Amino acid sequence: MENITSGNLMKATIRSGGGTARPVEGDQVIFHCTIRTVDGVTINSTRSEHGGKGYPNRYIMGKSKMLLGLREGIPTMLKGEIAMFKIKPELHYAEPDCPVTTPENFPKDDELHFEIEMLDFFKAKLITEDMGVVKKLIDEGQGWECPREPYEVKAWISAKAGDGRLILSRMPEPYCFTFGKSEIPKGLEMGIGTMAKGEKADIFVDAGHLTKSSLLLLPEGLEVVQFEVELAHFIQVRDMLGDGRLIKRRIRDGKGEFPMDCPLQDSLLRVHYTGTLLNEEKTVFYDTRVDNDGEPLEFCSGEGLVPEGFEMCVRLMLPGEISLVTCPPDYAYDKFRRPSNVPEGAHIQWEIELLDFETPRDWTGLNFQSIMDEVDKIKRTGSRLFKEGKYELAKAKYDKVLREYNHVNPQDDEEGKIFVNSRSSLQLNVAACYQKMGEHRKSIETCNKVLDGNPVHVKALYRRGMAYMLHGDFDDARKDFLAMISFDKSSEADANAALQKLKQMELQTEKTARKQFKGLFDKKPGEISEAGRNSEEQDADELKRDGGSSNPDMVEERRPGIDVEGDHFEGGFRFFARLWPSGKRILASLGLNRCAIL
Repeated sequence: MENITSGNLMKATIRSGGGTARPVEGDQVIFHCTIRTVDGVTINSTRSEHGGKGYPNRYIMGKSKMLLGLREGIPTMLKGEIAMFKIKPELHYAEPDCPVTTPENFPKDDELHFEIEMLDFFKAKLITEDMGVVKKLIDEGQGWECPREPYEVKAWISAKAGDGRLILSRMPEPYCFTFGKSEIPKGLEMGIGTMAKGEKADIFVDAGHLTKSSLLLLPEGLEVVQFEVELAHFIQVRDMLGDGRLIKRRIRDGKGEFPMDCPLQDSLLRVHYTGTLLNEEKTVFYDTRVDNDGEPLEFCSGEGLVPEGFEMCVRLMLPGEISLVTCPPDYAYDKFRRPSNVPEGAHIQWEIELLDFETPRDWTGLNFQSIMDEVDKIKRTGSRLFKEGKYELAKAKYDKVLREYNHVNPQDDEEGKIFVNSRSSLQLNVAACYQKMGEHRKSIETCNKVLDGNPVHVKALYRRGMAYMLHGDFDDARKDFLAMISFDKSSEADANAALQKLKQMELQTEKTARKQFKGLFDKKPGEISEAGRNSEEQDADELKRDGGSSNPDMVEERRPGIDVEGDHFEGGFRFFARLWPSGKRILASLGLNRCAIL
């Protein structure tokens, strides 16, 4: 017998353990425990042969609730040791503020004997605050990164029940699953989320964290499972569109911190890539290392020089990173210059390596002329994108320069004049982009910014007049075209051409209205709205036959839909116009804007 604490706690070694290490604070200890009276009557046990469930106790030293006698006795044991502890009542269940409850008739006021077999102890990593998920590190992994949602993971996994029974064997090939999709129990996923590539670990998961999963089928009713895990590989996966069509998989890490070290708008990027058709043959249609004489592809982000899906993914890469991109047709070559060996509607896979990139030039510290030179470069790029029909990309170029203009301070009147003219030109280019995109109200608002500073700006009047006309505000359009002539006789030809087109649109609108209102009052209730929609469709069809232009100065596209905000129609006509917005224009052309019956 060994006196531990003044006779209240006595220990007898039944079987010696191995090694020299003993449990310390922060270790998880796993042991069987059988409690007997001094007469040898077993009153509680973890062992199945003594009426227990066969599950050993698991505690975290210094954190789990334990009897005072065990807190003092367990740290004296070696791995594999069996010892008998004779404990007075005040050090077990009769201690003040005892953390463990006992059933009725339990002899908590008697001296008890605790037979302990120390099965294992190790430095524990707590995954959850309730200690329901604990990790035991076996072999260190490589690198600092751990898998997280929505990474794709490959790992060898086997499992034992708390009583040591094998319930899941290790398979020849690793399991493959995606974080966040409930393919493995939540507690196991949380544990794997702390592992590095190549790491081996045991992950202990209590019943409360053993959620059902689609990949691992485990028996029901388990109190704890010990998962043995070897993390083979994981890659970052991003669903770029949120619908599973455009997927980026990182297969080699880059250098830097995401997203701060990713390419910015207007950066010059250098990439190697291989393009593959996702057909049965997996046909490679382009490889920069073969088809570009081994030279990488260089392009500026935001200029529309690569397919949209390609650029979206590259913008989220770090230098040195390699990613595999699976792309649908509408983000690949169906809306881009399609190579001759890529069929329409083809799904594409790119393997992209971002070699490096150069950030756009900082205007800070540049003199006025250098800034204007930079502006001209960006404007030329925007004009090229406009002519190619990439209006949103062109607008982004113009907007970038306009934002930079907030930091430009001309030093004299001459620089001030150049600055104002350049800014106005860019604003009108933005207005042209809005017209092409069918956002006529925004085009009008942008033109107003120019006209607020210069009410006689003929080009702004022309562009706003075109926007009014395409929006259906014919009277306002006519005022702008006539104002052009009064302010600048040299613009008379352009203004007259616009007025002629305006007249054609008014005649066509009147013609459509007469067809539409023929027999209008013979229609059954509910048919007026259908007639309105048909008129809009006819208008759109007529306008599509007018022809097109790629010049930012001439915007002819029109989208159905009239804004009735601010109208001056009275009585029932105002109510009718709000129910059917296009009726405002049609009835006005017929002189019915004050028709009482409507």
